[in-house]
Parts: sequence; C-alpha cells; structure tokens
Amino acid sequence: MTDLERLIAQGRGEAPADLVLRGGQVLDLVTGAMIAGDVAISGDRIAGIGESYEGREVIDVTGATLVPGFIDTHLHIESSLVTPYEFDRCVTPLGVTTAICDPHEIANVIGTEGIRWFQQASRHTLMDIRVQLSSCVPSTHMETAGARIEAADLAALMDHPSAIGLAEMMNYPGVIHRDPGVMAKLALFAGRHIDGHCPQLSGRDLNAYVAAGIRTEHEATTAGEAREKLARGLRILIREGSVSKDLAALQPVLTEVTAPYMCLCTDDRNPLDIGEEGHLDHMIRSLIARGSPPLAVYRAASLSGAEAFGLKDRGQIAPGKRADIVVLDDLVECRARLVLCAGRVADAAAFAARPAIPPVGRSSVRAPRVTAADFRVRANRGRADVIGIIEGKIITEHLHEEIAIEDGDQRPDPARDLIRITVIERHGRNGNIANGFVRGFGLAAGAIASTVCHDHHNIAVVGVSYEDMALAANRLGEIEGGFVVVRDGQILAELALPIAGLMSLSPFETVRADLERLRDAARSLGVRLKEPFLQLAFLALPVIPALKITDRGMVDVSRFEIIPG
Repeated sequence: MTDLERLIAQGRGEAPADLVLRGGQVLDLVTGAMIAGDVAISGDRIAGIGESYEGREVIDVTGATLVPGFIDTHLHIESSLVTPYEFDRCVTPLGVTTAICDPHEIANVIGTEGIRWFQQASRHTLMDIRVQLSSCVPSTHMETAGARIEAADLAALMDHPSAIGLAEMMNYPGVIHRDPGVMAKLALFAGRHIDGHCPQLSGRDLNAYVAAGIRTEHEATTAGEAREKLARGLRILIREGSVSKDLAALQPVLTEVTAPYMCLCTDDRNPLDIGEEGHLDHMIRSLIARGSPPLAVYRAASLSGAEAFGLKDRGQIAPGKRADIVVLDDLVECRARLVLCAGRVADAAAFAARPAIPPVGRSSVRAPRVTAADFRVRANRGRADVIGIIEGKIITEHLHEEIAIEDGDQRPDPARDLIRITVIERHGRNGNIANGFVRGFGLAAGAIASTVCHDHHNIAVVGVSYEDMALAANRLGEIEGGFVVVRDGQILAELALPIAGLMSLSPFETVRADLERLRDAARSLGVRLKEPFLQLAFLALPVIPALKITDRGMVDVSRFEIIPG
C-alpha cells in the first residue's frame, strides 16, 4: 500500500491511524468554529478530524484546544546567537513549526557557504526551516562585507527543497532606480516569492517597489504605513523582535477582515528574550491582551503565513495537511502542552536523533589590532552628526550637536550622553576604521564591542574610554567574535560566537546565562537600554533610516550616501 493509499484508508477509518490525538477540539481558522473529535495522523499528514478514530498510538488531549503550528514568516536565526539545531530545540517546543529564515547574516561573512550550511541543517531539524536566498550581500555599496553574492550565485541554490524564493529586498533604492544587479535578481525570481523591506516608503516610490513583484513586508512601524502597504497589495508581517518592536503600533490594524493579509514574525530575537517572554507565543498572548480577536491572531500566526508564502500544505488542521499541531490548554494564555512537527512529537528524543553537522565560519575575525589612537575623531569643525537611538526601533534620529575640539579630537561627553561609536572592518579586506557619535546608551564608563553588526558584521564598539574600546575590540579577535564588556582595563563579561562571529557552539541555555551576565555588566557601565547588544548591531545597518555608521563612515540613509568627513 502506498503512503497515499494508507492516508486515505486511515482517513476513512478502514485502518488504524499511526497516531490519534483524542479528546480535544480543533480551532478552525477558516470558519472560527470549534470542531470536537479526534485528530488522526498518518505519517506526516493529517488523515482526519471531527470523527472517532482508532490508532496505533493514542495521546490523550482531553480539554485542550488544537491549533495549527505557528509560522515565523521572517527571521534571521543567527540573531538567536545559536545554531539552527539549538534554535530548533529552543523554539519548537513553544509552538513554532515553520521558520522562514534569511541567512544573510552568515552570508555577509562567508558567502554562499553559509547559505548551504543552513540548507544542510534544514534537512534534519524538527521544525521546517525554509531558507530564503539572500538578496543583498552586501546590503549596500556603503559598507565592507566578507562576501558578495550576485544573481548567478543564487541560481545555483534556488532549487533546494528548503527554498521558497528571494529574501528581503533591502536595497529599495536599487529597485526604484533599476540597479542592474538588483534587476537581475528580481528577474531570476520572477514568478517565485520575493520578500520585501522598504521602511517608510510611500506614494509613487512604494508603487514602483511593489510593481517589481515584491509581495511581503516587515518594516511597517506605524498603523498608517501598514494600511498603505496593505492597500498596495503587500502582506504585512507584524514584527516583534528583541530591538524592533512594532506589535503595539500595528495591533489596531489586525482584525478578522485584515488577518488573511497579515502575518507574524520576529526578525531578530535572542535567547534572553525567548527565555523570559517567549517567541511567537509571546506575540499571540500580547495581541490578544491588547484586544485583537483570537481568531484573527491565530490566523496571522499560521494560515495567513502559509498562504502568503505559498506553503499550501500547512496552516490548518485539516485532512491532507502537514501534521503541524500545537496543543493548548487556553487560547488566551497560549502555553503549548504538546507540539507536533510533521506528525512527530517535539521531545528530547526527537531532538537527540538529529545527525551532527560540523560548524562553519571559524576564525572569521581578521581585523588588525587597534590602539586607543584609532578611536580619535579628527575633526575640523565643532558641529557633529549624532545617531539618536529610539529604543524599541531600529530606525534612528539624525541629530546634530556642537562638540568641542580638544587636541584635534572630539571626545565622548557622557554628561550629554554623547558616546563614541566605531566600526572596524574585520574581514581582512581593507582595515577601514570609522568613528562617530551616538546618543541613547547612557554609557558612563568603559566600552562594549560586538561582531554582530548588521549586515556586514564588522566590529562595532561604543565607549567612553578609548583604551577600553581598544581592549574590547582586540578581545573579539581572540575569541573568534561575539560580545565583550570592558571597564578600566578589565573584561567584565563576554560571549564567544565562533561560528562566523555570529553564533555560539554552546546550548541555548548557556548562551542565555552568558547574556544575562553581559546585560548586568552593561548596566554597571550606566547603560539603560533593555537590549544594548542588538541595538548596537543595528546602528551599522545603512538601509534603515535615518543615520547609521559603517566602516566607511557615517551614512545619511535618507540620502543614501556617506557623509563627507
């Protein structure tokens, strides 16, 4: 008997199902009805619902509500600071059964080798990791990355079973002004899914961007922006990451009318926040608590994402669908009692059964050693451009401040919260060092350094003491990348991320504990940001308004140009 014949026979009750979930009720995301009865599973598919079934194995879910597995529609697993395997073990038990990831963080460091590593991992994870192909490596011409990926490189990867389409097209000016390299990638993926990224784009420019075939967008940060983009045909992905927190602003837009066109995503979320708050389950609880209808929320968490990205085999507990199921005691609380991925229970035995995959991207930090003198700003005018942090957002303000020149240098002024920020090229390409100012950390002493530095992932350092900044930056080379906090010549805390300077080799529990120590160390320097490390990382991303810094200098993102020194 073929698998299809077995599925049909088990659906009719002619043969016992491989697995039966008995005693619960199914939330139908199409009608909103609660359907009582067993759920019969044949292999990785649902054979039947709403009837009584016999099974070779029976799991009692009496009193529970069953919902489809959650789909994170846009994320960078590297931002969890752990490997795809550890991300799987961390997040799948919370109900996430599909993760649509863009590995452009690792791709910016080691190129297509990093994408292939994610593709290899996707074959063995319990959750279904869908690997979008990175569209912008590097994100712009205003930074130095470790690799460059063109359309021809993507063509060799696009038929992998994990692929859906082209990942977030961040170079929106390149789309609007028809950059040849961007046009080649859009043409290559014509007819496939193309994910978007166009913060604050509006009017005719938005029309032009969407006309290029782009279908989804996660950068809407206001209700008005989301509504305009919905009206232009984009599916809106509500984002709630560790830094980018747009849920509160977009929640009023999510209704039972708009839910088919809105999805949920985390983009960048670290194990500290996952451990303390949750993942998509946290978003579901938060949206319902703010007044969104549960039907709309659970639809956005699964079926809408499946339909937006062409995953027709999931998103609903119905015959023939992939058996991705979350068993809940309460829809409002959204705490998973049991999670099934393609019919397999997400338990310790299932995670232990995955074959080992060797790490990649070791020894990727090739920056020259720096000294305190490298952090001086050689200015001839007092007026300085200053990055203004907006906590909970990755957009920034473009501020201007008068800063006195002393001995040819504009020094940090912690009394005014004017802190040095420096980006050091670390891929061994040119040794660039760029210095500037940032406001919003509250740093009163010491320094913080990181190789997580979107999207080029050079070394980013903020500090008051040039000596501490040099120590922190040099220490990153010794530990193969990661985070370091320094004060008065002493390393207070660190987290090694030896996989491309982005991911740890340790279990997520260890990474979370290290992050707690790092957070405490940062607070001891006066830092008042809830998530200073990812906030620092996004200050170097030159595709998010308004002012950023790369190894080539301060970037006016509104003008899409480097500010002359």
